[in-house]
Amino acid sequence: MLHLGRETGSRTTATQSMPPTAPTARTGPRNPLAPAAPAASAPGDQSCDLVTVPARQGLEAVDILRRGRDQEAVGPVLHDGACDTLGFLVPPGTADAWDVPGSACTRTDGRGLRIPAEPPATGAGWLLPPADDAPVTDPAVLRAALDQAARLIEAADNCC
Repeated sequence: MLHLGRETGSRTTATQSMPPTAPTARTGPRNPLAPAAPAASAPGDQSCDLVTVPARQGLEAVDILRRGRDQEAVGPVLHDGACDTLGFLVPPGTADAWDVPGSACTRTDGRGLRIPAEPPATGAGWLLPPADDAPVTDPAVLRAALDQAARLIEAADNCC
């Protein structure tokens, strides 16, 4: 599993099976892409929260965002080593109101995770690496893409 830095809180609204997570005394269930140790970051990096979703839904959402009118709407996206989970970097504070079923949003260190230049954990990687012009994904845009992705997956699964 991918661990980026120290997690101080997360909000999960799962309606489908998510990978098992180990609870911690302070934060509750552990998010598979949630920070565990401070990540190295370059000076001037933006802080952020982390929205994690199952890989299938995340990949659909990335496609939706990249096909949209604003192709820069999607910021950095991480994948765990097993490619079971994707993590979208979003602005700090997103975790406080995140309520998208089947996903989790983790607030890190009270101020947000710093965007590292390199994948922050062994076995992890960037599906979409950080870029200066699109530092994080807008949570409203991500929410809409995840909702659309869930509908597409449901339709595909129920077809014929």
